[in-house]
Amino acid sequence: MPIDAAKAVAAEPRSAEIAWDHKDVQLYHLGLGAGTPATDPGELRYTLESRLHVLPSFATVAGAGMAMAGGLSAPGIEVDLAHVLHGGQSIELHRPIPVRGEAVQTSRVQAVYDKGKAAVIVLRSETADADGPLWTSDTQIFVRGEGGFGGERGPSARTEQPTRAPDTEELRQVREDQALLYRLSGDWNPLHADPDFAKLAGFDRPILHGLCSYGMTLKAVVDTVLGGDVTRVGAYSTRFAGVVFPGETLRLRMWKSPGRVQVSVTAVERDDAPVLADTTVVHT
Repeated sequence: MPIDAAKAVAAEPRSAEIAWDHKDVQLYHLGLGAGTPATDPGELRYTLESRLHVLPSFATVAGAGMAMAGGLSAPGIEVDLAHVLHGGQSIELHRPIPVRGEAVQTSRVQAVYDKGKAAVIVLRSETADADGPLWTSDTQIFVRGEGGFGGERGPSARTEQPTRAPDTEELRQVREDQALLYRLSGDWNPLHADPDFAKLAGFDRPILHGLCSYGMTLKAVVDTVLGGDVTRVGAYSTRFAGVVFPGETLRLRMWKSPGRVQVSVTAVERDDAPVLADTTVVHT
C-alpha cells in the first residue's frame, strides 16, 4: 500500500538547515501580487529591500518549502503528485520572521487520517534559529484514492461563519502569470504550470497554488485590518475549500472581533465558489 500510516507516524523527525535573504522574501511577495501600484508606500514594504518586512506566511516557502516535500518523501509514504492537493495550513508565529535568516527546520508526520476515498497526511514542522523558536506550522496534505486503509477518520471541526454582514470586503485580482511566478519560491508541482499534467489531475488548465491564495489573503488582512503591521500576526490557519484559476478574482470577506479576524474567500467569476474556508488570523 502506498501509505503505511503507522510507519509514517513512527518515523524519526527529519531536520534540515534552511536559509533565506531579502531576495527570497521579495520574490515571495511578488508571487502574491505585491507591488501594485509599484510606488505605493504600503507596497514598497513588500518589494523594496531598504523598507522590507516579512509577511508571516513566508514561513510556508522559507528554505524553498522543504517541509512539505519532506512529508511526501517520509518513510511509509509513496504517493502520485497528480493525486495530491493541499488540504489545510496553519502557522503559529513565535516572533517576527527576519528578512535574512538561517534556521533548522524539524519535520515529522503528525498523523495520517483515513477519509474513505482519500487520505490526509498531517505534517508538523518546527523552525528555530540561534535565538530560539521562530514558527510552528501544520500542513494537511490531501491524497485522493489513498483512503480505506482502516485508520482514524480524524477531526472535522469547522469554524462557524458569522451571520452578520462582513466588516470589510476586498477584491484581489489573480494575474494570468501568477502561478508561474509563485512557483519560483519552491513549489514545482507541474499541476500549477503544465496544461497536460493539469488534465491528468482532472483540471482543464493549471490551477493556482493554494498557498498563493493563502498568502494573498493574509496580505489583504494585514493591509486592511492590521494597519500594515506584519508583527501583529500571531497565528493564521485555513482550510483549502476549492481551486483558483489564474486570471480570476478573489472576494475576501472579513469579520473582526477582539484579537481575531475571520475570513471567507471565494472566486467571483464562478458564482463565488469557495476557495478558503475556516480561515482565521489571530493578532495583537
